[in-house]
Amino acid sequence: MRARRVYIGWDPRDGAAFAVCRHSLLAHASVTVEVRALRDWELRRRGVYWRAYHVDGRGQMWDARDGRPFSTGFSYTRFCVPLLEDYGADPVVFCDADMLWRADVAELFDLAGDSALACVKHEHRPHEREKMAGLIQTVYRRKNWSSLMVMRPERCVGLTPYAVNNMPRDWLHGMCWIDEGEVRGLPEAWNWLDGWSDPGIDAKVVHFTRGTPDMPGTESVPHAREWHAALAAATGGCGCDMAACVPVSALSETR
Repeated sequence: MRARRVYIGWDPRDGAAFAVCRHSLLAHASVTVEVRALRDWELRRRGVYWRAYHVDGRGQMWDARDGRPFSTGFSYTRFCVPLLEDYGADPVVFCDADMLWRADVAELFDLAGDSALACVKHEHRPHEREKMAGLIQTVYRRKNWSSLMVMRPERCVGLTPYAVNNMPRDWLHGMCWIDEGEVRGLPEAWNWLDGWSDPGIDAKVVHFTRGTPDMPGTESVPHAREWHAALAAATGGCGCDMAACVPVSALSETR
């Protein structure tokens, strides 16, 4: 059996988030894990992703297909994962970079079982109008379902190159590309949303949806100390430009 494969979204503006996510994932893993960074420019170079967008004067990204705002460099590239896996049979995980792993990813694969797709089925309707350094907070159907997914690519064939590059946000993130009966729900602990999920839940994966603890105004959010400890462990406490601490030249890393 091959190593378990996990794709983590990559945004060049926040190498620290990626470093923490990768380090905490590998630190808790009991199985061999291959981590792959999902980088916009690599997918464009390979010709599998060409979705157009523009950035306004305040750094907000806007999708050219449906005119909607989006927040990260992996908002749409996550849907390339089945294609990158050649629609194969082995399950893979995608997760946003702004996550702190506190549990073994092997447990997550076990919970997903033989389902085509598994995720936490949030009813996330945030009240804030801004998030993550002043970017626009948006509300849409099935928000944050796609922020952590266990996917069986051979059964996610609705995510064709055309669909990923042309279909609107709500179709993609709303998982209109797969039959609802094919989506298995996971316990909320596996995608615990800061500022939304029940504080009494023992989070297995913490999702800093309002911004990671190195951003202004998030310094004292729950699990912030753990996040900073993971950052120090991931970078050796070097205190340098965190983007430089992440080996952008390497496609993957295996533990």
